[in-house]
Amino acid sequence: MSPRRRQVRELLLSIDRGGGGAIGRQIETQLRETISSGVLPTGTALPSTRVLAEDLAVSRGVVARAYSQLAAEGYISLRQGANPCVNGFSAQQQSGPTEKYRFDLRPDLPDLATFPRSGWSRAQQRALQSASTRELGNTDRLGLWSLRAELAAYLGRSRGVVVQAENLVVTAGTSQSLSLVTRALAAEGLSEIAFENPSCARHHEAVRMAGMEPRGMRIDEQGLIVSELNAAVSRAVVVCPTHQFPTGPRLSESRRDALIAWATDTGGLIIECDSELRDDNAPVATLQRQAPDRVIYLGSTRKTLGPCASLGWAVLPDRFIPRVQELSTSLLHVSSFDQLAFVDFLARGDYDRHIRKMREIYRKRRAVLIDALHTEVPDSVIGGPALGLHVVLLTPSGVARTVCAFARERGVALDSFSDHALPGYDGPEGLLVGFGQVSEAAIPGAVEELGRAFAAAASSA
Repeated sequence: MSPRRRQVRELLLSIDRGGGGAIGRQIETQLRETISSGVLPTGTALPSTRVLAEDLAVSRGVVARAYSQLAAEGYISLRQGANPCVNGFSAQQQSGPTEKYRFDLRPDLPDLATFPRSGWSRAQQRALQSASTRELGNTDRLGLWSLRAELAAYLGRSRGVVVQAENLVVTAGTSQSLSLVTRALAAEGLSEIAFENPSCARHHEAVRMAGMEPRGMRIDEQGLIVSELNAAVSRAVVVCPTHQFPTGPRLSESRRDALIAWATDTGGLIIECDSELRDDNAPVATLQRQAPDRVIYLGSTRKTLGPCASLGWAVLPDRFIPRVQELSTSLLHVSSFDQLAFVDFLARGDYDRHIRKMREIYRKRRAVLIDALHTEVPDSVIGGPALGLHVVLLTPSGVARTVCAFARERGVALDSFSDHALPGYDGPEGLLVGFGQVSEAAIPGAVEELGRAFAAAASSA
């Protein structure tokens, strides 16, 4: 029987007409839960809107709107002339083994549905066919030479990084790069490392696990307040100069000069975290280009390809290479196969094309998100980086954490500044509203729920 003629009639849904809430919302909630739990496995055909409306004795429009919302969230697929079908894993569907969210507005992952599957698969096939036996066995502690050479060329042309393949180490991501660098610094006697405050909580944890203590440094609209480093014990600092995570400021020219001067005068070290999701209209040179002997440059594919193909790189001054090579023996390395695939993906320009595509997608999502926030949270103050994967929503004192709690109760995952703050933070409060894992069509529904969380927080005050 063709998909057009096939009519699935049995679907266990229970509608409460006596106070259970809007019927469409009940349909959404129950289907979302059965798909998330695996009761309805991938590929399961669902009743048509007409059939389900008849079975539930509701209007067809109610069912159509519920299906449309679930499709926007990635739970089901809608195709002309065929029954709705349950999708596979959705970025909004589940973020961990015990956490289930209707919308995931956290700021740290890209849209996994846009992973370039066909291009990556072709790169893997070509890599497997062309790789030498020695490359498959990869005994180089710093990473495959072919990838280091290709990355050096890419970073030179795209970011102006001063790098030779000899000074580059391949890792599994920025957190692992930080762990490796931190252990090298600890071996030189350092016990703490400075961070912008707030900054990425995942990076704080990587430093702690490597045996050092992260210390928060104040920031303002010009970025890191460099003058405070002079009073700090630490002689190493982690910064995001192109757009600070999570608050968004770009390190001003005067602060960039001051930071380089601090490192030069004190023998300090700058660890620069960079992002591919930057603003093409106003590209900013790396700090590493200004002082390659005083800056360690870190980058990764986490926000472009996602954790399924997570690769990172660290560009190191000469003096760090022997120590890092020694320490890298105890680290989990990226597989030779993934490294070889990324060599091909880079060399053919597929990575550049993917990044350009994602920048455009995220520009549009950001615009839709800001419009929706102005509608649902009209008194909000919106800021943050021009690109990246989130916007900043400033809130009055004491509000952000409460909104996060109510949002999570409503199935909306959300971070606040405090989730990424180090001890001593006394700056503004706010929310980080991510859009990497929410489709453009699903953003209005997500922000509507966020607006309800704000209303609930106001009522509880």
